[in-house]
Amino acid sequence: MSLLNRFLLGSVTAFAAVGAAQAADLPVKKAAPIEYVRVCSAFGAGFFYIPGTDTCLRISGRARFEGAYQTAYSRQAGNGGDTSGFRGLARFNLDARTQTAYGTLRAFVRLDAASRTGTIHSGTMLRIGQAYAATGVDERGRAEQYVNVDKAFIQFAGLTAGRASSFYDFYAHDFEFYGATSGSDNSSTNLFAYTATFGNGFSTTLSVEDPVFTRSPVFSPVGSPAVGPVFVGYANGLPSRFGYVDNIQRSRLPDFVGALRVDQAWGSAQLSAATHEINVGNVGAGTPAGTLGVLTGIPHTNSVQGWAVQGGVKFNLPSIAPGDTLYLQGAYGNGAQTYIGYCMIAGCYAQANNGWDGQKFNQPFADASINPFTGQLQTSTGFSAVASYLHYWSPEWRSAFFGSYGELDFSRSARLAQGAVFGLLSSNGATSFSNNSVGVPGTRFYQLSEALRDTYQIAVGGSLIWSPVSDLDIGVEAFYTQIGVKNGRVIDGDKSPTAYASIAAINAGTFVPRTATQDSTTHVRFRVQRDF
Repeated sequence: MSLLNRFLLGSVTAFAAVGAAQAADLPVKKAAPIEYVRVCSAFGAGFFYIPGTDTCLRISGRARFEGAYQTAYSRQAGNGGDTSGFRGLARFNLDARTQTAYGTLRAFVRLDAASRTGTIHSGTMLRIGQAYAATGVDERGRAEQYVNVDKAFIQFAGLTAGRASSFYDFYAHDFEFYGATSGSDNSSTNLFAYTATFGNGFSTTLSVEDPVFTRSPVFSPVGSPAVGPVFVGYANGLPSRFGYVDNIQRSRLPDFVGALRVDQAWGSAQLSAATHEINVGNVGAGTPAGTLGVLTGIPHTNSVQGWAVQGGVKFNLPSIAPGDTLYLQGAYGNGAQTYIGYCMIAGCYAQANNGWDGQKFNQPFADASINPFTGQLQTSTGFSAVASYLHYWSPEWRSAFFGSYGELDFSRSARLAQGAVFGLLSSNGATSFSNNSVGVPGTRFYQLSEALRDTYQIAVGGSLIWSPVSDLDIGVEAFYTQIGVKNGRVIDGDKSPTAYASIAAINAGTFVPRTATQDSTTHVRFRVQRDF
């Protein structure tokens, strides 16, 4: 056994010696050098070179928590009834830049993902939603998970192409948590634009933008958000209608936006204008019944071009405190309600304001209505004015104070035309109506109905934010919003919820509904935000 052990040990030693000798004859392969990430200083702090390229990249983002409380008038059936809510948000930014012979080539991407519950909403997200709930909504719409491509654009030699903020916008709720003031804030739209610079801070931009994100429903007395009739009722249990209309505007021509801007040490100023086509196609004749048969020959509905203009100025006020800034802005629009930012407090996407539970009455938000006799569009007009001031009490403490006033008006003839058809329908035995019903001109219900009423909106608020360390904000914002009719009174739908089922009794004086001239809500929001 001892002899065998010595034999095996000798064999292993011999093989090891031969292997070592052969290995010594093999060529030695050097390890690949490690390419370290290099700092890119050409475009500011935070950029680094993507290994193997001459492109600089900056990665940044945000984490945010919000909780909110909002007053409500009731918990009546049909309303969510929530007065509080919460939201968590994650944001990721990718900013890639390359220096070329034509200037900087830039690509920017921003992704948002969030979860919200209860009464809390993001004004920006609802504007993006354009009347349709995002995926991940529960059966009552009280819990929602969403992911949004907020930005994805390319910039090169004065061109901007992709998903970006509208070049029409100026203030765009810069100092607000929620964005409650009136004023355009189309932070995400698809566009193709060219900006020319003239030196000394002057520039001008021509932008072709997606019309979907600036359209509102054309007024339809009854019907679903997707397709509704010009008017519909019931005669002897059978539908009595004429002229169906798709009250969601069709996309044919893009919006055209132009802006003239100056940016200097004292601040900035901008004058912008936009056009927006209102296009609903043909009004198709429905099945006539009774006396309404004479009204089926509605002509083709011609598209009309809405427009808006806006002017704004931003003053830097370091003489008061470093970082202090004042915005002043005003806008006027004809058939372009979204461009003046006259919306429900939750965003420019709905035909009526239902921004809080138990609301007394709805505001109509529409670029136009269709005359049921001529078939032609009759546009609305409106304006908004906004002021917002940011003040630094110290480097760690700051506050924003903001307010706005706006109005939206419909022509008297537009309401009279809808009322005339309402009278024909009523005389035909119709008994089912909605709160978009106008009523017969001269009657008590016509005086009190909310449809196509001229309205105003006031918003005032402020915030206090503490930044104990860089890029960390802990703050609270509160604002008050009031809506109202410019003249007369309207039915209080909260205190008289059966009024629209009692039109005949209202006109006969046997039922006197509760009425109101204005409605209001108060919203308080707490936020913790970390940017990186």
